[in-house]
Amino acid sequence: MKREVVVLTVALSVFAASSAFAQANLGLKHVGVAVGYVNPENLDGTFSFGVFANHGTIAPNFGLESRIDYWGWSQTVFGAKSSVSDVTLGARTKYHFEVKNPKVRPYAGVGLGLHFIHSEVTIPASGGFPASNVDASDTKLGLDLGGGVSTAISPRSDLMGEMWYGIISDVSQFSMRVGMSFKIGS
Repeated sequence: MKREVVVLTVALSVFAASSAFAQANLGLKHVGVAVGYVNPENLDGTFSFGVFANHGTIAPNFGLESRIDYWGWSQTVFGAKSSVSDVTLGARTKYHFEVKNPKVRPYAGVGLGLHFIHSEVTIPASGGFPASNVDASDTKLGLDLGGGVSTAISPRSDLMGEMWYGIISDVSQFSMRVGMSFKIGS
């Protein structure tokens, strides 16, 4: 009896998965650039920039996007300079809500990102003490939660605005981005 239940469960799972993949439309659809404002935890806000690619849909209304983003922050106090930067390589899934106006597409999403974080402190020579420099690099996995809206501004380009909150150990961050995407191919 247990064997038949397992076989039936596997068969239904394969059928459901093949049905979802049959409705997928994957491939490089759009590429784009984005600029934004990032407010990292325990630091002042700073500007960011990045590139992204729309890879189509993995199921109806579920889009897939990959991205590379960068932000850097620095501060000088009494001659000592500290800086932190983050290069993110990530992927997001966005659920596009169905609305009456097809030109405006709101969405909510979730994603994962690898954050390559670099921090550095430079202290100049002073009072008989030599100059010193300390730096550290770390790679952390982050979870992105957010959403936004995109709108077509021409048949081949879209304008988007979005807000995301990245949950990353020691450097969680809130970001707002504006971007343009451009259709690839015909």
